[in-house]
Amino acid sequence: MFSEFLQYLFTGITIGATYALIALGFTLIYNASHVINFAQGEFLMIGGMATVSLMSMGVPMLLAIVLAVVLAGVMGIALQRLAIAPAKDANVVTLIIITIGASIFIRGLAQLVWGKEFHVMPNFSSDEPIQIFGAVLNSQSLWVLGVGAVLVAILVYFFTRTMTGKAILATSMNKDAARLVGIRTQMVLMLAFMVSALLGSIAGIVVAPITFTSYDIGIILGLKGFVAAAIGGLGSGVGAVVGGLALGVVEAMTAGYLSSDYKDAVAFSMILLVLFFMPRGLFGAKVVERV
Repeated sequence: MFSEFLQYLFTGITIGATYALIALGFTLIYNASHVINFAQGEFLMIGGMATVSLMSMGVPMLLAIVLAVVLAGVMGIALQRLAIAPAKDANVVTLIIITIGASIFIRGLAQLVWGKEFHVMPNFSSDEPIQIFGAVLNSQSLWVLGVGAVLVAILVYFFTRTMTGKAILATSMNKDAARLVGIRTQMVLMLAFMVSALLGSIAGIVVAPITFTSYDIGIILGLKGFVAAAIGGLGSGVGAVVGGLALGVVEAMTAGYLSSDYKDAVAFSMILLVLFFMPRGLFGAKVVERV
C-alpha cells in the first residue's frame, strides 16, 4: 500500500515539476505585460521536437538540446517583436487572442515540418529504474526535478540580484514609471518573452523521454501549466511552483486510485474549486483599494 502511494507521489511530483516550469513562463510574461501567453505550450513542443529532430540528423544530444533551446528563445523574441509589439496599444484581451493565434500558427508550422507522429527521446542517463521502498522511479524523473530546482534557483537570483531582473519587476509594477527612470520597457518585454520561451523549451526537453513528444503536445501541457499558474496565483513565482506540484500530485493520485480517465477532469476542477474560495489563487497578491 505504501509503495503504491509512493509510486503515485513520484509520478505526481515529476509531472508537477514540468507544470511548474510552464507556469513560471506564464507568470513571467504576466508580470511583465499582464498578458496570458497561450502560446507558452508551443515553446515546450519546440524544445522537445527540435531536440529529437536534430538528434535524428546525427547531432549529439547535448548540442541538440542547446540548439533547440536557442531556437525556442528566438521564437519567443519573434512572437514579441512580430505579434505583440505591433499591437502595444491594444487591450489585454486582444493581446491574449493574438497569443492564441500565434499558438495555432506555430503548431501548424510544426505539423508541416515534423509531421503528426509521436517521437521518442532517450533518457539523459541510465534507463535502469531506481527502486525506493518498493516504488520504481524513472532516472529521467531525477533530471526533471534537478533541472527544475536549478532553474527556480537561477530565476530567484536573476530577479533579486541582477539589474535586468529588477528592470522586469519594475516594468511589471508600473510601466510608465519604469520608462521615466530610463528602463527600455519594450526591450524588457522582449526579454521576458525570451526567458519564458527558454523555460518552456527546457521543460519540454527534460520531460520528453517520459511523455514522448509530438507537434500538438503543447496544447494540453500548456493548459495544465496555465491551471497551475492560476491555482498558485497569477504573477506569483512561488505560487507557480506550488500550483504545479499540487496539480501534478492530484493528477497522479486520481489516475492511480480512481482512473486515468478522470485525471484531466479533476485537474481542471481544481482551478474552479481554488478560484471559487480564493479568486486570486493560493499566493495571489492582495488588492487594496483606497476609499
